[in-house]
Amino acid sequence: MLHQLCHTAGGLMTTTGRGPNGPLAGVRVVELAGIGPGPFAAMLLADLGADVVRVDRPDASALVLDPAYDLTNRNKRSVRVDLKSEEGAGHVLDLAERADILIEGYRPGVAERLGVGPDACLERNPRLVYGRMTGWGQDGPLADRAGHDVGYIALSGTLSMIGDPDGPPALPANLVGDYAGGSLYLVVGVLAALRHARTPDGTGQVVDAAVVDGSAHLATMIHGMLAAGAWQDRRGSNLLDGGCPFYGCYETSDGRYMAVGPLEQRFYEQFTTLLGIEEQTASARDDPGRWPELRAAVAARFRTRSRAEWTEVFEGTDACVAPVLSLREAPGHPHLAARATYVEHGGLTQPAPAPRFSATPTAVRRPPARPGADTEEVAADWDVPGLRTAEGPVG
Repeated sequence: MLHQLCHTAGGLMTTTGRGPNGPLAGVRVVELAGIGPGPFAAMLLADLGADVVRVDRPDASALVLDPAYDLTNRNKRSVRVDLKSEEGAGHVLDLAERADILIEGYRPGVAERLGVGPDACLERNPRLVYGRMTGWGQDGPLADRAGHDVGYIALSGTLSMIGDPDGPPALPANLVGDYAGGSLYLVVGVLAALRHARTPDGTGQVVDAAVVDGSAHLATMIHGMLAAGAWQDRRGSNLLDGGCPFYGCYETSDGRYMAVGPLEQRFYEQFTTLLGIEEQTASARDDPGRWPELRAAVAARFRTRSRAEWTEVFEGTDACVAPVLSLREAPGHPHLAARATYVEHGGLTQPAPAPRFSATPTAVRRPPARPGADTEEVAADWDVPGLRTAEGPVG
């Protein structure tokens, strides 16, 4: 079906602005504008086909990032509502009454003070799923404290596992905390709650998604290994955290890197043969005492050729070696281009919606929503005429 709706250009899929709606077509979502994991979660729901209406503040144009480039607002529509005005809460409650899901990312208690907390929304719509996205959660000693991604994953123990053992923990951008531990757990939560709400005896409910909870949950397997004595509680000492010489990254002669991961014996044998160190390190794989020797041998070999040359050596093999590509390089890789992992929409190259669906394919349908640009359209579609006067003063 996708080939009927899209065409490729320069290795990228270029969407037409029309096409499939995805498996969540017909689901209505209200997103109270915020930063970080909330917008990304709402984007994912929009990518899956939900009708996401973002409620922006009157001063929303004063964002750090130009709204035209804020890809986390793609596939959404935006209205402006002044929640501090006398009528503001009423406009949001009107939307909530017609919605299936509402997402907010305020500190605990703020939504209640604004008049759009769970009690007020569920009174208007008993089957509403009310998703709350915070760093620390809705309760606990730190619930009211300010914070950011780095602090949440620090406290959960997840950050301690990442980086060189001889240096500070390495920051994984905001991917592990905000987006993996936050957004993805919020999406799973609201969709599970939506399924319950749509059962014959189902009701709406509040979903409390916290980055600190999600980032801890991501390490479940590691905690099991730790309990079994198969994981050391120190960075760079284990199979998957850089402690193993055949699971990591190595610099090439041109200052770039190759990623190496042949954990299984048969893949390891291909790796050492193609690298040219098979005889030199034949017995080192299963002897941690010789891992420093093995690491030095692997590093020395990779420094003899460029990234492009090593990519060619390992191309088409099961040695589990790949070039480390930059953000700008990744869309041009033949595999990613063949799968249309990246798309071009409105002149912006961006990751395509994921995952993929055979019967209800997804697409980038709309560019990033401009604050307040869709007020008239949403007011008509959702039958909330009061939105047309909801902004209050802008600026």
